[in-house]
Amino acid sequence: MRSEQVLFFTQKEEEFVDLLIGIGIRRNLAKVLVFLSSTSEATSRDIERGTDLRQPEVSIAMSRLHTEGWIESRESKAESKGRPVKIYRLGHPINAIVDQIEADKRSEAELQRQTMQQLRDLLSQRELTVS
Repeated sequence: MRSEQVLFFTQKEEEFVDLLIGIGIRRNLAKVLVFLSSTSEATSRDIERGTDLRQPEVSIAMSRLHTEGWIESRESKAESKGRPVKIYRLGHPINAIVDQIEADKRSEAELQRQTMQQLRDLLSQRELTVS
């Protein structure tokens, strides 16, 4: 029987996940991102165990992370016969990813601010018309 080491979140990593969720990052995405930031590389199974997520949840998160360009993957032959195993790692340092998230959130906030200003402009024009 082989021995495996399962990684679990520390209190600081849990806090990191909570902060990401607080700014609007989906819970599963936040968990996978923090997990990968804490290890050099991991298989889907490692991620499932370390984040306490199910396989479909990990797959969806990995797809999103791949779309964002935040992860890289490679294939490794399985120890037994069968399909090769995908091994994942962050494609950029976690600080660069957080910088990108911040830039995206600033853009979203600016767009909302502009929309609110348009609403206020319309209301003030309406008040002038009604008066």
